[in-house]
Amino acid sequence: MNKITILIHCNDKPNIIASVTNFIAHQNGNIVYIDQHVDREQNIFFMRLESEFHSESFSTAAFKDAFKGVLADKYEMKWRIYSSEVKPKMALFISKYDHCLYDLLGRFNSGELNLEIPFIISNHNDLKPIADNFNIPFYHIPVTKDTKAAAEDAQLKLLEEHGIDFIVLARYMQIVSPKLIDKYPNKIINIHHSFLPAFVGAKPYHSAYKRGVKIIGATSHYVTEELDAGPIIEQDVARVTHAHSIPDLIAKGRDLEKIVLANAVKLHADRKVMVYNNKTVIFS
Repeated sequence: MNKITILIHCNDKPNIIASVTNFIAHQNGNIVYIDQHVDREQNIFFMRLESEFHSESFSTAAFKDAFKGVLADKYEMKWRIYSSEVKPKMALFISKYDHCLYDLLGRFNSGELNLEIPFIISNHNDLKPIADNFNIPFYHIPVTKDTKAAAEDAQLKLLEEHGIDFIVLARYMQIVSPKLIDKYPNKIINIHHSFLPAFVGAKPYHSAYKRGVKIIGATSHYVTEELDAGPIIEQDVARVTHAHSIPDLIAKGRDLEKIVLANAVKLHADRKVMVYNNKTVIFS
């Protein structure tokens, strides 16, 4: 059995859903999931569809060619088709914080994440033992003001050699340059606390504590050239009170970061995110 996922967005017009489902039927496919959304303000149609094909002669490449000729050109679609047999390859970028790394590797090891992790990159050696414990190759690429350009060249070389599909900054404490962003548009996922822009800097939880915040949170988003302003994939919050200390806030914040980042990675790997106008459409 062959299973594919189709992602579509285009100007909203009549009969798009019927045209797509009829095309699947004519290709002897069985639709097992379909969802759609129309942005009324922009008049944009979005759809995600999963279909199974039981014929041994089915070819994803031939299906893509037929889809383009029959539907995509007609409706001027922007579209992607993925085979379930191909798992996306994710590269992890880390620094010294280990909570998100442990969480993602634990989920990966248990089979929760449908992806591959060819390697981990870090600007420090501190977390190499974790990568070794999970038998994942670890590359130490130091980054300084003077070596940043050369470091990113080394990173890009590894990414290209391993055919990486997307990158996750699992508390990677470096600003990614346009060189990397342009190579992986809407394919670099970051996680940070949700205090921005009110509490920026090295100790946001300390600043938030002094202000007596009642809610803390975490946000996962795609990286763009504008710092921490990319399309949001996932968010979550937790309530706090005057009784919570700074260590309590940090612990709760890290728990949220782990969950939010893991959910964002899973959504991206499962092809459930579509980006448009710096916003996301997230399918269930």
